[in-house]
Amino acid sequence: MSENHNQPHNHNHDRIGNIKVAFLLNFSFTILEVIGGLWTNSMAILSDALHDLGDSLSLGIAWFLEKYAGKGTDHKFSFGYARFSLLGALLNSIILIIGSVIILSQAIPRIFYPQEVNPQGMIIFAVIGILINGLAVLRLRHGSSLNERVVSWHLLEDVLGWVVVLIGSIVMLFADLPWIDPALSVFITIYVLFNVFKNLKETLNIFLEGVPQNISIEKIEGQIFEKTDVLKAYHTHIWSLDGEKNLLSLHIIVSDSSTRQDIIDMKKQIRELLKKNNIDHVTIEVDFKSEEFEY
Repeated sequence: MSENHNQPHNHNHDRIGNIKVAFLLNFSFTILEVIGGLWTNSMAILSDALHDLGDSLSLGIAWFLEKYAGKGTDHKFSFGYARFSLLGALLNSIILIIGSVIILSQAIPRIFYPQEVNPQGMIIFAVIGILINGLAVLRLRHGSSLNERVVSWHLLEDVLGWVVVLIGSIVMLFADLPWIDPALSVFITIYVLFNVFKNLKETLNIFLEGVPQNISIEKIEGQIFEKTDVLKAYHTHIWSLDGEKNLLSLHIIVSDSSTRQDIIDMKKQIRELLKKNNIDHVTIEVDFKSEEFEY
């Protein structure tokens, strides 16, 4: 029993540790980026420094809120604090979008009015950037919470961005094409924005208590009717706390001749069926066929 009790705590502790390491790596490298961007006169590096500053802020928020997400239930939050992790995902997405818009506003004009850069210095910082941000991505790539996934997109963007900087700087070593630096920066920013909007859509769906993806109310009600002695399942509501923990409430109609043990067996069957559909917290209201109500 104690093993099951400690498992969620350890899982949340691992999440906090992963985000903490990512924050420390990201913030430390942001300072180096500012210095390197001024030294090389690279728009890509300076833009990434600004973006990493936003990443560091969002990682700090994620680190702080993930601690709350592991707390148990109390009189203030009867479902626990799991949605604090989701709040971190929402704030991170917003910050990332704002940072990307700033990057685009700075990089696009440089495509038409390019400036000379220091490609040798850019190569040095690109290699360091790939190593540091790549290490942070490895710490978060197996994360299961939406918060960790959004944060990992922050860091993956940085890795891809530095790969772009590395490629662009190598090309500029052999050709006088300074517009490559801002052009590739625009490309990678648009690519990452696409994925951020996908995560933001999922986050908002959870906040609005939409039905989780890959779960069908009609299918679940049909399975309950087919595989149990329930006459009808209705008023089914399914939502998620944080993208992982799914909850369900529903009404079932049973025969007037159903005994107490029959109802217990049906509820047990329903819970086992719902567990296979990744739904753990279940509330079942039982109505007899002869009761007067509309359904």
